[in-house]
Amino acid sequence: MKYISNIKDLSLVIEEDLPEIGAYLYVYNSHGDCIADYLQDDVNSCKRQACETFGVALNNWKKDS
Repeated sequence: MKYISNIKDLSLVIEEDLPEIGAYLYVYNSHGDCIADYLQDDVNSCKRQACETFGVALNNWKKDS
């Protein structure tokens, strides 16, 4: 499952990996280049990371399969 959010000129994507690995938060610039990635324990941790680092509201995510 993927979750997507856009803020300013950034696109943020959360992708779940295997449960024992966690989830990744990817940050893309307006050119589509990945400029950062974060590995967290789960999707909610990724959302909190995006909130703290980029100001993305916790309810500002859309599911994308």
